[in-house]
Amino acid sequence: MSMRNAWLNSLLGTLALALASSLASTVAFADGPKLGKPITAQEIAPWDIHIMPDGSGLPAGSGTSTQGAPIFAQKCAACHGEGAKGGQSAALVGGPPRASLDGGKTIPNYWPHATTLFDFIRRAMPYQAPKSLTDNEVYAVTAYILALNKLIGETDVVDAQSLPKVKMPNRENFIIRFPDRI
Repeated sequence: MSMRNAWLNSLLGTLALALASSLASTVAFADGPKLGKPITAQEIAPWDIHIMPDGSGLPAGSGTSTQGAPIFAQKCAACHGEGAKGGQSAALVGGPPRASLDGGKTIPNYWPHATTLFDFIRRAMPYQAPKSLTDNEVYAVTAYILALNKLIGETDVVDAQSLPKVKMPNRENFIIRFPDRI
């Protein structure tokens, strides 16, 4: 009996210690580690660059395929190949009508919105220097890729008004999980 009581007391002591430790850590986390300082709206602004499918968030500026061709050749072709047909990185033109596991994903067969292309180029390209392109350069490269895929004309101007109107070929094959959030 005394062995059982000792074991029970030990167990209760361990549980009490765990509970006290848990409560103490909850209080400590509530206060936070007091590292750094709160970020200001001005500090977050350069990173708050999301673009919605309807074009909300697109910046001022414009570009054409003709303007985008030399930018692509200089800053993109090393990875995506001449004419965006593929290289070390993915091809951006062509591909089967619909993306598949073995058929590859390209701009016309997979991307649902042209605004997503702009957003991705703006925030992530070129790979070795993301966010280094000006808004006009992003519009121009976007226009170049869209024109290569025959989604716009070679002389069409891409800007905040025209880009959301580009109809992507595979757009209807996407199921939007939360359509009310768009």
